[in-house]
Amino acid sequence: MSDVMSLLVGQIVQNRELVPRYFFLMSVKLPESLATPLPGQFVMVRVRDRRDLLLGRPFSIYAFARDKTAPVIELLYRTTGRGTIALSRLKSGEYLEILGPLGHGFDIFPEMKKIVLLAGGIGVVPLSFLASHYRKLPINDRLRIIAYLGAKSADHIVGMDRLQETCTDVKISTDDGSSGYHGFVTELLADDMESYLHGDSVIYACGPPAMMKRLAKLLGDRPISCQVSVEERMACGVGACLGCAIHVKAVGDKTRYRRACQDGPIFDIREIIWN
Repeated sequence: MSDVMSLLVGQIVQNRELVPRYFFLMSVKLPESLATPLPGQFVMVRVRDRRDLLLGRPFSIYAFARDKTAPVIELLYRTTGRGTIALSRLKSGEYLEILGPLGHGFDIFPEMKKIVLLAGGIGVVPLSFLASHYRKLPINDRLRIIAYLGAKSADHIVGMDRLQETCTDVKISTDDGSSGYHGFVTELLADDMESYLHGDSVIYACGPPAMMKRLAKLLGDRPISCQVSVEERMACGVGACLGCAIHVKAVGDKTRYRRACQDGPIFDIREIIWN
């Protein structure tokens, strides 16, 4: 987790519609005091001066840059309710309240030769930031980053352009077969799984619970590490409300709950109970 967490006021640089009424890309300029976020961390975003939208909404960070003028974060988001719809209507020059960066980021393994990314829908967001981070590391030029991107249909594919800039290969699947492989993205990964079991690969994933559950079953006891970013509803983002508790394994046959916002949102896939 970052050493510094701040409530800041950010100014919107752009808020662009990528898929009509569904996916938007927002860039926000923030004060210099913003701590440098790690891939996998998130921010809580609140629309200012809206008494009907008091709670912030959690957003994974899509990209980050600290230039000569100010730090800028990018948020790629999907409109799913009143809060995100209100967010999508904001214009360049307007202001937001942002709390963060929050949570723990992904573990980085510079010794690995293959980085495997499995994204379902909007789950592409933290994985794209992660891929960019790996590409900037002073490590073996032969590092391969392979992304598997799944979506409902071709119209719902988002973030592919950014992945193509950083990844060695991007493989697409759609539930209806309108683009790439016809079927679940986990099936596409399963076809290549044996090539990742030689101790030189690590898997990172983010997507809907059904996809994560299929991935956990696919991996089983196979000798490969897998970290996942969980998508949970959050009210506070700092662990106070307990609204984002997830069921995890404990010692023996016991189980317990951990907070996605403070203990995560990054977990080992084998730690979570996918029921």
